[in-house]
Amino acid sequence: MAISVGEQIPDVKLMTMTAEGPRPVQSGDALGKGKVVLFAVPGAFTPTCSDHHLPGFVLRADDIRAKGVDTIACVAVNDAFVMGAWAQTQNTDGNVVMLADGNGDFTAEMGLEMDGTGFGLGTRSQRYAAILEDGVVTELMVESAPGLDVSSADSVLSRL
Repeated sequence: MAISVGEQIPDVKLMTMTAEGPRPVQSGDALGKGKVVLFAVPGAFTPTCSDHHLPGFVLRADDIRAKGVDTIACVAVNDAFVMGAWAQTQNTDGNVVMLADGNGDFTAEMGLEMDGTGFGLGTRSQRYAAILEDGVVTELMVESAPGLDVSSADSVLSRL
């Protein structure tokens, strides 16, 4: 069952890429303080994710922060090396915290898995965005079909 508005996000180990290499970070530490916009993508370097979803949040980061958001974070069921390389190619430059959920533990505990085996992707995350206040979900926007609509940066901005 998917996480619901009013529920606390799970506190599990994620990974983030640093100049020294991959570093573990608890989701509660990365996402549980202040006002956070979290968005999830099925996979780094995939077309909609790379052409629209992540770039939208990079381009609108200042507008999102102007609405009182402390952290903008992206999570994907990819390893920290892939997320680090994707951050470089997308010029996230500290505007978006890139979190690797390599084993899919966070995604599973959020109840937002997607079966991508038919596309050779295995189990991945559904595409969604959430607004969090001190780790509690206040808004959850899960895409009901392929593509990008309710979880876009513009959609999130309209709910802040």
